Amino acid sequence: MRWATLYARSRQLPVAFAALLVATSGVWFLGRDSWNAVLVALTLTTAVAVAAIGLSGQDPDLDRTAALPWPIRRFAHLALIAIVAGAVVLGVQELGPSAVDASIIVRDAAGLAGLAGLAATMAGGQFGWTLPLAWSAVSALVPRDSSTLSRVLTWALQPAGTPAATWTAVILAATGAAAYTTWGGRR
Repeated sequence: MRWATLYARSRQLPVAFAALLVATSGVWFLGRDSWNAVLVALTLTTAVAVAAIGLSGQDPDLDRTAALPWPIRRFAHLALIAIVAGAVVLGVQELGPSAVDASIIVRDAAGLAGLAGLAATMAGGQFGWTLPLAWSAVSALVPRDSSTLSRVLTWALQPAGTPAATWTAVILAATGAAAYTTWGGRR
């Protein structure tokens, strides 16, 4: 077997991809007639959360002693989560009567994947879903006003072209990718 196949199986990527498709399709199906940025954020949070569970293998010691370098694989895995989640949401929304701007989907997918990378680094790969879900849950409760703090906390719900939302997503994506790529999932 090739290393990519072994890596995919050890990280449960086939199951995560199937769950991502089912979750994304399910949320879209329920909200297809009123598709908006809130439903996109919910769909992406769900997609990233189910895919982030495999951000560490069953044996962290084995991961750390591998002969091949892990940082490249870690970065590729995290980037793949963002790319696939964003692509599936972009594809699914085309089936409905309305679509959300692609820049919002790209921004949110990158930021949520960064949050998943941070959660995996701090708590372990099996808890990669916690930060994206927690941030999305809290941001729904924050009053949306014109303050910078509100725009930062609700970055995933902001319209396209909001600098605070874009920079928050970029910082989360870069920080999460750097942390997960460097240190991997916590034991």
